[in-house]
Amino acid sequence: MATLPGGAHTAGAAAAADPMQVDQPRSAAAVVAPAGEKHGASLIEGSDPVTGHIISTTIGGKNGEPKRTISYMAERVVGTGSFGIVFQAKCLETGETVAIKKVLQDKRYKNRELQIMRSMDHCNVVSLKHCFFSTTSRDELFLNLVMEFVPESLYRVLKHYSNMNQRMPLIYVKLYVYQIFRGLAYIHTVPGVCHRDVKPQNLLVDPLTHQVKICDFGSAKMLVKGEANISYICSRYYRAPELIFGATEYTTSIDIWSAGCVLAELLLGQPLFPGESAVDQLVEIIKVLGTPTREEIRCMNPNYTEFRFPQIKAHPWHKIFHKRMPPEAIDLASRLLQYSPNLRCTALEACAHPFFDELREPHARLPNGRPFPPLFNFKQELANASPELINRLIPEHARRHCGFNFLPAAGP
Repeated sequence: MATLPGGAHTAGAAAAADPMQVDQPRSAAAVVAPAGEKHGASLIEGSDPVTGHIISTTIGGKNGEPKRTISYMAERVVGTGSFGIVFQAKCLETGETVAIKKVLQDKRYKNRELQIMRSMDHCNVVSLKHCFFSTTSRDELFLNLVMEFVPESLYRVLKHYSNMNQRMPLIYVKLYVYQIFRGLAYIHTVPGVCHRDVKPQNLLVDPLTHQVKICDFGSAKMLVKGEANISYICSRYYRAPELIFGATEYTTSIDIWSAGCVLAELLLGQPLFPGESAVDQLVEIIKVLGTPTREEIRCMNPNYTEFRFPQIKAHPWHKIFHKRMPPEAIDLASRLLQYSPNLRCTALEACAHPFFDELREPHARLPNGRPFPPLFNFKQELANASPELINRLIPEHARRHCGFNFLPAAGP
């Protein structure tokens, strides 16, 4: 659940209670990557890695590939929580800096975060390099996920602007939020994963390229229609209202709500719904969206019958943001932050929203004149998109540059 640079997660214990948290029991030491895959797991012994300790592990050995030893020097802890720790480390052989997430592993089960991370490959999702198991003198087994290191988080970037009493420049809001939705469009459609903890701490930012990467899949799950999930999931400020209402058959639209909260926070410079408890969280939402109707409550959780709320009118969106806020920004926020999960737009639809049109202009650049990070290299996530949506997503100059001679047909 940790964030790499930006702070610890608190819902790890709740995630462990999810009835679908684990697969069928098998030996943890046998959880190795398929042949030819880069994420092989090996078992090493040694003491807990702390600053200055060196951890060595063996990778390779598949498909005739020679085995080789890789050693990491643990440099500093960058995240802690109920899950374990995340530390920054340097590969002694290559000099590369990585993030290593170390979590206690139940020997009876496979680790779902590892399985999910193995299934993903996208420029807006933090990548898993490989993994290994380590043991302690107390015979505890730990899984170590070795990931690319990204030095900043959206949480810290927000804090930077807040400390200077400034708002984040709109071009960065557009660039960051667009990439968040690109990453969500990928994880929701290709591996079919719901992240379940989208928040600024779990959104990494490269300060040079301004590329955004979604990290921390400790709460993530492949949702199966008809299967129950825990509702006590996701950090409070970003928790979708259906979760507060106790829904167990929710969809990936809970991530869309969370991303809408992140958008609003970047625009406002502070959280939109800063609830101090689960109930207070709902009060904060009602103060903006108004009291949900019976139909909206039914859409969030058909089993919820304790309908006892004072009737409060919705606060107009344009009054929440300052007067100079572009209407496209307000329109996007209103499309994301809706009570009814099925009325929220999808991640791909969000990417195509006019708020992001500036990013699609032929000569658009970062304020320092450097090019944007990759924004239009869509792949499998367009499989079921309509031709109209694809045309809105990929500007003509990007099609020419990328050699798009044809666009995928719409799904059935």
